[in-house]
Amino acid sequence: QVELMESGGGLAQFGGSLRLSCKVPGTTRYRIHRVDWYRQAPGKQRELVASISTSDTANYAASVKGRFTISMVDAENTAYLQMNRLNSGDTAVYTCNARIAYQIRPWDEFDIWGRGTQVTVSS
Repeated sequence: QVELMESGGGLAQFGGSLRLSCKVPGTTRYRIHRVDWYRQAPGKQRELVASISTSDTANYAASVKGRFTISMVDAENTAYLQMNRLNSGDTAVYTCNARIAYQIRPWDEFDIWGRGTQVTVSS
């Protein structure tokens, strides 16, 4: 069972930056077709923050547009979420979801989830 590897969360100051990464191990076995980053703050609903597909189309929630950048490095099977100008509203658990497929069966897609990483922005 392949498992997403998330990293990069932690504590940041107001106005600061963090970069999250989401990696699918086994580049010779799997390929990423799409990555979605979600976040959920205490007492709030889960929010889709940013998405990117293999066509390099990126989409963002209005709350992060212009501050966050999602990118994907195919050769590394890794997606990144660069978060700049952080504010208290960005404090949440960030979770990565990837739609992947086997390299030898690219039509056979399935979704996997990371365990989440905490981002806390201090004022």
